[in-house]
Amino acid sequence: MQSDTEIERVKSITTSSNPKQLIIDAKDATSNEHNLSLVQAIKLYRKAIGWSALLSTALIMEGYDLVLMGSFYAVPAFQRKYGHELPDGSFQLTPAWQSGLSNGASVGAIMGLFLNGWVSERFGFKKTMIASLTILVALIFIPFFAQNVQTLLVGQILMGIPLGIFQTLTTTYASEVTPVHLRAYLTTYVNMCWIMGQLIASGVLRGLVSRSDQWAYRIPFAIQWIWPIPLIIGISFAPESPWWLVRKGRYEEAKHSLDRLTYQFDDTTFNSEQTVAMMIHTVELEQEIGIGTTYFDCFKGVNLRRTEIACMVWSIQTLSGSGFRSFSTYFFQQAGLATDQSFSLAIGQYALGIFGVLMSWFLMPVLGRRTIFFYGLALMMMCLTIVGALGCAPESNGGAKWGVAGLALIYVFFYDATIGPVTYSLVSEIPSTNLRSKTVVLARNSYNILNIASNVYTPYMINPTAGNLKAKSGFVWAGICFICLFWIWFRLPEPKGRTFAELDILFENKTPARKFAQTKVDAFVVEKVVEERHEQI
Repeated sequence: MQSDTEIERVKSITTSSNPKQLIIDAKDATSNEHNLSLVQAIKLYRKAIGWSALLSTALIMEGYDLVLMGSFYAVPAFQRKYGHELPDGSFQLTPAWQSGLSNGASVGAIMGLFLNGWVSERFGFKKTMIASLTILVALIFIPFFAQNVQTLLVGQILMGIPLGIFQTLTTTYASEVTPVHLRAYLTTYVNMCWIMGQLIASGVLRGLVSRSDQWAYRIPFAIQWIWPIPLIIGISFAPESPWWLVRKGRYEEAKHSLDRLTYQFDDTTFNSEQTVAMMIHTVELEQEIGIGTTYFDCFKGVNLRRTEIACMVWSIQTLSGSGFRSFSTYFFQQAGLATDQSFSLAIGQYALGIFGVLMSWFLMPVLGRRTIFFYGLALMMMCLTIVGALGCAPESNGGAKWGVAGLALIYVFFYDATIGPVTYSLVSEIPSTNLRSKTVVLARNSYNILNIASNVYTPYMINPTAGNLKAKSGFVWAGICFICLFWIWFRLPEPKGRTFAELDILFENKTPARKFAQTKVDAFVVEKVVEERHEQI
């Protein structure tokens, strides 16, 4: 419970009648945040880490659902139920239906994402998450009881709506409840949850692939009911984002939220009133330089550059070969490996992915986001080129098949140690505070739109009844990776170690991407802008 003194203190630093005190407090909070060591940050924000991890757990469901449908194409019982018989007596879904089912969740996610950009800013992160999880519990019934492929498609689209909300809300929440030194870890943890979902899906399917009855695919659908109820109970006790509360002018509640997110100890210099002042200072700075709050504002002035960067960063996840990863089990099978071997390799792939994310936590503080993103994509391009070359070997060459499988695992490791997790850090740091939710929504929808295209052309490339490129499809993705490397070199900035206010100034000054890391931001310039604004009131 806040004392009267604390409440008056919050009021005093947030009123326009005391702008100098607000600037002093904001400057002190910024300095304290920069001076926090990693160990101190973990000790101070241990509760924030826990709450952020809890919300991010919802992404396990999204990762699970993504792999589930792509892997079902390699499950014989699923193919017999929803596919058609080929001349050789085997069953396959047509490429058109493979594309439709794979895109169903993405189409729903696009709707959910745009909805989230408005709903989460209006009602808050906490209420939006609880409502989405509640709706998801009901929607799981549709694919579980689906008797035909058309009903299955409807279920995928509708389930995609709450899953789309999870895609960006969790990342934004993670970036807003933690300080600069922890932001990269908690936002990239979102990617780890996504991989954990994929790993669980692959493990479940591997255990059921030998079943010939309907439970080979109904049990995996039913497992999705495990997550929502515990998450609803836990999130109901979570504190709201203090940044969201500040944007709504609810400063006392923002301080209370910060107190719940932190655990103060003897040698800390943390002060929740000063931190609230820093948040107010950042929001007012953005208002001063003309940053609005609508989707249209994302494409105006310097925000257009920030939107471009966020959208391209997330799009590169797809352009670097998302189809190669999402359809990995089916890809391995069409490359000539047995069904059980394909699922076993997929499990190994996602286990390597988790290790890759852990490795990225050690790389980011040393190398930064931009360097990891560039060289990670370069390594992935090399793997894809070699995979394409091995795909040119004769069908009888067993060594080439296992070479493709081995390189696919290395490729996924490079992805999950570099651009996979780093994307989540970049898209949460690059946008302005006022437009963060909406910019992240636009970025993720760029990914989803490209993912729909990928889910259309990937089955056609791999499927033996269509393009039949199989491993040679690596050449296609490698060529796209090469083009993306040029964009990264000239357009992707380095946000490592910057507060949100400092990033605002760098973008407002039109700092070139390659000079972001070296450019010093004059804190007094920031202060002067806000102080002049207060003097005019």
